[in-house]
Amino acid sequence: MARHTPSQHPWRLVALVAGLLLAASSVSAEDVDFRRDIQPILTEHCTSCHGGDKQRGGLRLDLKAAALAGGDVGPSFIAGKADESEIIKRVRGDEPDEIMPPKGKPLSKEQIATLTKWINGGAHWPEDTVKQERRRSDHWSFQPVVRPALPKVKDATWPRNAIDHFILARLEKEGIAPSPRADRHTLIRRVHLDLLGLPPTPDEADAFVKDDSKDAYEKMVDRVLASPHYGERWGRHWLDQARYADSNGYSVDSARSMWPYRDWVIAAINSDMPFDQFTIEQLAGDLLPNATQDQLIATAFHRNTMINQEGGVKDDQFRIEASYDRVATTSQVWLGLTLACAQCHTHKFDPITQKEYFEFFAFFNSTEDSNNTGPTVSLMTPEAEAKIEALQAQVTAAEKKLRDYDQEQAKQKQQEQQQKAQPKEPATKGKANANANASAKTETRDIELKNITWKPLRPTLARSTGGATLTTQPDQSILVAGNLPANDVYEITLPTTGARRITALRLDVLTHESLPNRGPGLAGNGNFVMTGIEVTLADKPLAIAAAYASHAQPDYSIQNAIDGNKETGWAINTGQSTPAGVRMNDTHHAVLQFNDAIIPAGKPLKIALKFERNPNYLLGRFKISVTEEGPIALPALATSPAASGAPAAPAPAINERAKIVKEVDDLKKQLNDARRSQPTVMVMRELKTPRPSHIHVRGDFLRLGPPVTPNVPEVLPPLEMQQATAGKTQATRLDLARWLVSPRNPLTPRVTMNRLWMRYFPKGLVETEEDFGTQGALPTHPELLDWLASEFIARKWSMKAMHRLIVTSATYQQASHTRSDLADVDPYNRLLARQSRLRVEAEIIRDMSLAASGLLSTKIGGPSVRPPQPPGVYDFTQNQHGWTVSKGEDRYRRGMYTFFFRSAPYPMLTTFDVTSMTQTCTARLRSNTPLQSLTLANDEAMFEMAQGL
Repeated sequence: MARHTPSQHPWRLVALVAGLLLAASSVSAEDVDFRRDIQPILTEHCTSCHGGDKQRGGLRLDLKAAALAGGDVGPSFIAGKADESEIIKRVRGDEPDEIMPPKGKPLSKEQIATLTKWINGGAHWPEDTVKQERRRSDHWSFQPVVRPALPKVKDATWPRNAIDHFILARLEKEGIAPSPRADRHTLIRRVHLDLLGLPPTPDEADAFVKDDSKDAYEKMVDRVLASPHYGERWGRHWLDQARYADSNGYSVDSARSMWPYRDWVIAAINSDMPFDQFTIEQLAGDLLPNATQDQLIATAFHRNTMINQEGGVKDDQFRIEASYDRVATTSQVWLGLTLACAQCHTHKFDPITQKEYFEFFAFFNSTEDSNNTGPTVSLMTPEAEAKIEALQAQVTAAEKKLRDYDQEQAKQKQQEQQQKAQPKEPATKGKANANANASAKTETRDIELKNITWKPLRPTLARSTGGATLTTQPDQSILVAGNLPANDVYEITLPTTGARRITALRLDVLTHESLPNRGPGLAGNGNFVMTGIEVTLADKPLAIAAAYASHAQPDYSIQNAIDGNKETGWAINTGQSTPAGVRMNDTHHAVLQFNDAIIPAGKPLKIALKFERNPNYLLGRFKISVTEEGPIALPALATSPAASGAPAAPAPAINERAKIVKEVDDLKKQLNDARRSQPTVMVMRELKTPRPSHIHVRGDFLRLGPPVTPNVPEVLPPLEMQQATAGKTQATRLDLARWLVSPRNPLTPRVTMNRLWMRYFPKGLVETEEDFGTQGALPTHPELLDWLASEFIARKWSMKAMHRLIVTSATYQQASHTRSDLADVDPYNRLLARQSRLRVEAEIIRDMSLAASGLLSTKIGGPSVRPPQPPGVYDFTQNQHGWTVSKGEDRYRRGMYTFFFRSAPYPMLTTFDVTSMTQTCTARLRSNTPLQSLTLANDEAMFEMAQGL
């Protein structure tokens, strides 16, 4: 038969559903429900060509009225007569060249049989109006949760709890027997990995196998649930949904301190905090009356959004981007809805308008945080607080001591001047002497070295050993930002390609608007103190013959940066003797001349700039250049003791003052270190006056439409606004949080229990766990899902109770052996006639290996750690983050404690399907790649575990 194109026979494309209410048969299709059984078939196979966007052959199948009208030619099937209907012939493939759908996945035998039964039974499509079509409020997941009765089963001996009645009833209906119980070694290993993410010890396994008591299994489950590692295992699942990471994201991706939130999650899960309270504290803990520190830390859930630190970023834009993320995360995690699809226009499938999206958005649009700043909480212990108070008192006393000393010296000097009568000198001579004195007392040398050609070098590596962010700018300069340590060392690698020789190196210290007082330093006044400069080539240190700086403050010569003494340094503050026109907050430079011309031979120069003495006196912006000319005649520094090689003998008063200054600096460093050692975490806080919210036309934050106030979608139960807050004019995040966990909300308990179920079995009862809307899959066991949801509420939202219920069911305890009798009737094990063998997640692969090797640290909580990882991970990131491998037991912590950079996550974890944590992840993918085998065989950490084993 010749192949026909769609345009030749458009009537053949009039697929599936026209003429639905033809005269009619009063016979209804037994066990076939349109919304449950037929609509998913149309959605999966037909509406891409016959839906809202396209109507091939003039047929539209996503709306009843349009489907009833048929296509260009007329109806394609007859109600009550499936065999005579064109659609059945086409989906069966009676004419193979014209099978429907022409592309993509064909209908299964079961789907064709369902369509046939539906047509023969009268092809009934529920009555509804166009508005109801749009709202689709009758979708199953939007209906109230109604607790079903337990179904009757033939084999009353198999069920161990209510779950098994629902599973067994379905199996018996299909004529399938459940699998036998797994052996005890399998059961204890399964329970330990599912609940703790760690294997049982040999002693634990042997004790369980030998336990002859009737309730041996239940006792083992209770013991496992009581383990503190339970919170780690199930906290990891929640952290995926919270998009937890240790860095800000985007290309700069600097480090942040969020681990206290991770520890809060672990503690909350271990204590079996009721899920409704768990929800309220994370979404709105800051709005609770007399909020505790823990409740504030919980709100970091929504501070896990990314922060863009790129130059030129518009703060408002990325604050709104963070709010968009909070809407998408909240709707997916608790409601299982793709609410984000309504950001630019009304949702094409679910009953959510764009106005309702921005009403939901308004809940998150009135927080204090912006793209780069926001409220934080310090986790200071009473002991640390007392220590810091004591140090602050010592600093205050030392500063007073220095002020008193300076006042006394000034007083003495004034008295001496009054006592001495000196003859007046001629004006010209006095001026000359004044200039000479200024030259002697300072090391300002305002020369330009005009005849020297300097070539700027663009770093291939710029890193801070203290964790600051070093970013190369378009002019080859380096800008320092991020989490600044008190003291630091900048390690710079510079290419020398094309350079025949190098005679000198120039360091420009530059101002920038982002720096305190415009810099060039990072101290409050814009100063810095550079205690050392080291230059190496091919890992060999290079001797510096001479150094010169265009400006230096008294007693802080550039010579101090090359003398090998970290107690001295180069700084640029101005003094009384500084010549007119020289300012600290201006560009200055230093030149280092080498003993011999360097022949680089293509090898890179490595430069270390050290700031090891004065806390917070770091350099904020700088550029490095080299020259091939020379040797350069640097200005003589005859007045510099370091330059002449003869140590000066300062006056006793100067020595005394230096001692006091050092005392002040040392105490300030101790205070700064003590403060920095106290962990902080970003939290949520509401503005006193709500920020106005609007619809954003086409989702563009610059195009404001009509104003909106906080509210929830109309298709769900209405929001009940609490009036407890004085002067409150609109609903808040606290109202939203309470609404999410209201027993009247049908989605939260269903979605939460479905996700719990999918962690133990191959799929959720609803396979599309992230989408409970009209495009999502239907439940395989709808009555069981509603029973679990109602039981969850009845047990006061206890997650531990639901975990115990599932793992003590006969369904969970079945053997996982494959069965030939299920290959055709249930190849994907959706009916659960056996247990499935599930691959463990990335972190658990590491944890199991550590446990088997005997190296595992069981320490819980604390800052993230850095186990060994392959070199070169950050070669292709904008900032080449430092990775100092943790020592001691921190090297062997569980995978969930590994420091996580969003731009370049820990390679072993990503190889085994960890996401980038840039957005919420409610279910990880499971892949199978050669890289996974190579990692297990060759990764340094894995090799070390093999040695331990």
